[in-house]
Amino acid sequence: MLISNAYAQAAVGAPGDLLGGLTGMLPIILMFVVLWFLMIRPQMKKAKEQRAMVDALAKGDEVLTQGGMAGRITKVGENFLTLEVAVAKDVPVEIIVQKQAVGTLLPKGTLKTL
Repeated sequence: MLISNAYAQAAVGAPGDLLGGLTGMLPIILMFVVLWFLMIRPQMKKAKEQRAMVDALAKGDEVLTQGGMAGRITKVGENFLTLEVAVAKDVPVEIIVQKQAVGTLLPKGTLKTL
């Protein structure tokens, strides 16, 4: 005969064996835990710190935007800020930026040293 007989294989684990299913899922669960602690948690912490910094912005603060513009806050609105970025002929040059565009809060007096 050219074709061999096919026989059914026995079950790998007993029907009540939950440990076999859990050990199969253990690497996936472990990878998710590592992903959480190495990537997701630090990103959430940084976003929370950024949100707190943006909410605490006030008139007179010196900031650096994500686009690289350094300036002093002259007006604070609900969603936008007015930054004084230069003084030309005793007239301040002001730009309007979104609050979310602020990247860094600079120490007082930083703009004088630039």
